[in-house]
Amino acid sequence: MHHTERDRLLDILYTKSFIYRDNPPFTLVSGRQSPYYFDCKATTLDPEGCTLIGSLMFQLLGDIQFDAAGGLTLGADPIALSTALAAFKHGRTIYPLIVRKEPKKHGTQKWIEGTLQGVSRVVVIDDVITTGGSTITAIERMRDSGLEVVKAAVLIDREEGGREAIEATGVPVISLFKRSDFDAKRLG
Repeated sequence: MHHTERDRLLDILYTKSFIYRDNPPFTLVSGRQSPYYFDCKATTLDPEGCTLIGSLMFQLLGDIQFDAAGGLTLGADPIALSTALAAFKHGRTIYPLIVRKEPKKHGTQKWIEGTLQGVSRVVVIDDVITTGGSTITAIERMRDSGLEVVKAAVLIDREEGGREAIEATGVPVISLFKRSDFDAKRLG
């Protein structure tokens, strides 16, 4: 079953979220130029795509002990939520968390939305890692909130140094897919 779900998700990502364009290349958030563009929201906000992501992410994280999962809003949100739903179906409670880009203006001024009661070990989530910047920001916010970040789990690793940058903060990275999976399909 695992393989068919993974193959189906790769198909959806390849069709809806992956664009390759040599000339002119895309300008990324980091300011870098690249022929690769991943619009993950086209898949994470697709009902089938989102369901598959939750299922596969939960399988990927299956042996890790953690209480909650989330990352920098907005890319991480549907992934964290679908992972929490898949865990719940398997009898495990994983709380989805949302890490804000700015602290809440009113009331508590908190950075993290979601249940933190009884939560100590968390997995940081992201959709794509390029430089690793947004994942590292989420790790810092979580640590500032007293949480132990045990793993970073991402949908796609662009294989451009982001994994190494994140791991330099002491958090191991696992990904469902790598850029090379898309190249194999594109060139296949």
